[in-house]
Formats: sequence, structure tokens, C-alpha cells
Amino acid sequence: MFNGSKKNHLMCSLTALSKFLGIYKQFKELREGYGIKWGKGNTDILIINRLLKRDNSDDIEDWIRQTKSRIPKISRFLDLLIASGMRYSEALISYNLILNLTKIDKLNEYYVDNYLEHFRYSKQFIRRTKKVFISIVPNDVIKEISKSENLTYYAIKMRLQRRKIPLRFSDIREYWASKMTRYLSQPEIDFLMGHVSANVFMANYFNPKLINDLKERALEGVSELISS
Repeated sequence: MFNGSKKNHLMCSLTALSKFLGIYKQFKELREGYGIKWGKGNTDILIINRLLKRDNSDDIEDWIRQTKSRIPKISRFLDLLIASGMRYSEALISYNLILNLTKIDKLNEYYVDNYLEHFRYSKQFIRRTKKVFISIVPNDVIKEISKSENLTYYAIKMRLQRRKIPLRFSDIREYWASKMTRYLSQPEIDFLMGHVSANVFMANYFNPKLINDLKERALEGVSELISS
């Protein structure tokens, strides 16, 4: 058995090799099928690397502003990422679902009182290793998305690459989680990010419906994020 650090190095090497050979999708399916997870590694090193990665606290905000300015067609999608803290793939599914349901006048089956109820579409949002149940998003963001056009992963990637803008969607998720600590507790953040199975408390006892001011605090935090 390899320890956490060696296991991570091995997994990184295999991941890079699978991408080079063009079989990353198959490799990922096999890894998930056999329940092989990344090692925890050295937590101290992970924290130090994250701190060094963010010497400039305005870095991601500058990237967001620049990307919105140069590629207006994905501005509303970025707003959804910023408001929800969802993973890129989840946000893209949600974005297109909002548009498609709006077209057939059924958005109220998904978006209710500032809540995007992902759990109603479990096949898309509740997967074995990655899941998200709800997101709290302002009405203004949803209205603007409803007036936009559908997007694909390839279209977004090509628009960024043509303008030589790096892909930093995962950084937005980290940015959301860090900023929302001013407004939400760790269990609340974990739940909204889909980390429900992280521990016994989250899996068995935490119920956001019993927290009366959760939505108000979340929307307050989102308002600051979007206006940054």
C-alpha cells in the first residue's frame, strides 16, 4: 500500500498518461468503478500550496471581470457559478436546464423561492461521487439566464482558448467557499457544495430546512460576491 503522498503522485502520473493516450474518460470510469480515491497527502503542504497560489486576493476577481468583458455571452453562466458555488459541470447542467424549462414555462418546477432544487433531477445532479441538492440563487441571476442562450462545454472552452484566457472555473468554487465563511457555517457551506457525506453529522443530522435564516444569509453573501 502507498501512503497518501505517494498515492497522489501515482494517481497524478496515471491521470497524465491517460490524457496523453486519449483514454482519460475510460480511466476515470475505471477509477470510480473500483472506488479508488486520491490520497489525503500532507495536509500542511496542501494548505501552504493554496496560500501560495493566492498571494493576490484580487486575482480571481480580475479574471472574472476580464472574462465577462471579453466574452459577454458567458457572463450569466459565470454569475451562476459565482452565486451557487457549484462545480463547473453541475453549473452547466443547471444553466441549460433553467433555459429549457423557461422555454416550456416550467421553471417553477426547478426554481422555487430562490432555491434551485437540483434534487428533483437526481439523475443529473446526485451522482455516486459528486452531488448537489440545492443552491440558493437570487432572482435577478435566474432572470438574466432565462434571457440567454444555451451553452456547451466545448463552446465555452473554445471561446476562452481563442482569447488565450485560462480556464479557472474550479477557482471560482474555492473563491465562493472562502468568501461565504463570512455568512455561513461550515456545515451550511458543505451542504450547499454537495459535501453531504463528508461525516456522520452531515449525512444523518444536518437539515437546512430547520435553519430559518439560511437563505437570507446566503443571499447576502452572494450579493457581495456578484458585486465584487
